[in-house]
Amino acid sequence: MSHRLAPAPAGVWSLAELARQLRGLWRARQLLWTLTQREVVARHAGTAFGALWAYAQPLLTLAAYVLVFDIVFAMRLGPNSPTPRVGLFLVVGALPWMAFCDGLNRGMGSLIEAGGLLQKNALPPGLFPLRAVLASAVIYAPLMLLLVLAYTPQHGLAPAVLAVLPLLVAQWLLCALLAWVLAICTAALRDTAQVVTFLLSLGIFLSPVLFPIEQFPAGARWVLWLNPMTAPILGFQQVLLAGQWPTPGLWLVMAGWLLGTALLLSLLLRRSRDQLVDWL
Repeated sequence: MSHRLAPAPAGVWSLAELARQLRGLWRARQLLWTLTQREVVARHAGTAFGALWAYAQPLLTLAAYVLVFDIVFAMRLGPNSPTPRVGLFLVVGALPWMAFCDGLNRGMGSLIEAGGLLQKNALPPGLFPLRAVLASAVIYAPLMLLLVLAYTPQHGLAPAVLAVLPLLVAQWLLCALLAWVLAICTAALRDTAQVVTFLLSLGIFLSPVLFPIEQFPAGARWVLWLNPMTAPILGFQQVLLAGQWPTPGLWLVMAGWLLGTALLLSLLLRRSRDQLVDWL
């Protein structure tokens, strides 16, 4: 079932509504953290190894990349690549991509899953997409730390490693904003989930995860910048593979994605404010 959003009022392209919602979430921050902890536990409840599966699955996938591409096939990238080893190159891009997809996939269905609770209780709807994304961040943050510890010694503890923290913050902020946008869209139009799942499966081929960006045809390279994860992934590659600070252009692209997504979210929040709970 689809639903129509309310007409856009004048002055809608502002962050006022998003700021109002964030103030409400800040007041409910203890509840948000409690919900996040429960989400982490619930994801693997009833399994023999519990939360260990959350870490084992991505680690085994990354280990398979190194085993297959670096050891079995001994594949090498071109001379202009940040590293000659294909497996090591894939790991740096694949882990942030997996974290992003996990947060987005879980976040976009979070409002529908919490529909009964929201209809019975006056809770901020934003709690639920943010809970899903924070739970993914809690799981993937230790894995990103392991990645940094594994790659940093290659460059003699270059100061550029300090850029990893703002890169992670930018990635998770973008993931949270997009998940919130998609959660509202999924509540209004259930087909959103299927469309986004397809786009995410396609997105890894339209990002510098599987290949250095220089190997993509120059005339079509603009397509890669339509992927919100292109800039963060390039940033991680520059820091961890080359020991260099991310270029200023990458920070500008990330800032543009964050601002654009925040404006879109504020618009959707304002237009769906009186209808959202009825859609769930």
